[in-house]
Amino acid sequence: MVGVEYGNSLQEEFSNLRVWTYRNVGLLLFGIPFLAFQPWASIGQNWPSWNKKKVPQFFPLGIGLVFGLLDWIILERLLTHQPPTALPPYTQPFPYSLFLYGSGAFEIEVFYRLIPLTIGGLLLLRYKKGAYIVPGFWVLATLTALREPLEQWPTGPNWLVIYSLTTGFAMNLLQAIALQRIGFWGSLFIRLGHYLIWHIANGIVIELALQANGN
Repeated sequence: MVGVEYGNSLQEEFSNLRVWTYRNVGLLLFGIPFLAFQPWASIGQNWPSWNKKKVPQFFPLGIGLVFGLLDWIILERLLTHQPPTALPPYTQPFPYSLFLYGSGAFEIEVFYRLIPLTIGGLLLLRYKKGAYIVPGFWVLATLTALREPLEQWPTGPNWLVIYSLTTGFAMNLLQAIALQRIGFWGSLFIRLGHYLIWHIANGIVIELALQANGN
């Protein structure tokens, strides 16, 4: 809600500002009850022993940071760009970007992973007492991991398309695994780590360059 009001106050200064509405906030609240069911949905009796080992809570954040840094190197440093004259659409002015992408990460994880994997996990646990929870999870994890890279199908050279689809799928699959092993926050921390580099820190760098060039 703070981000909504903050964004509205900046609209006159930034013409291309992306602003959330209270409808977005309401949609997030719709996903919160699924947090209560997630432990039962993702932990089955037939998981192998390696899958039950405890993972540090903030380890996923490091995974996200690696993906974000890799994207920044490949997409911002190796590709040739014209000097920007305004913030690109995948960035927002700082510190507003903290609110927008923090909320956006939560929204993505609620609708791309928490809700589908929770519902799917609950159904799998009820079918033959969870006998197919392990293969069923991998099917669900793969399907949810494909959603974002297919929705954001990249354009450009073949190597860039392959890179974007591969890393997009890999990060989303790791998020599904983190949700299963750690819980919702594990999945969310991976995305927050990526957003911290690619959307927020990258936006700061571009914004400083624009200011230095008088734009």
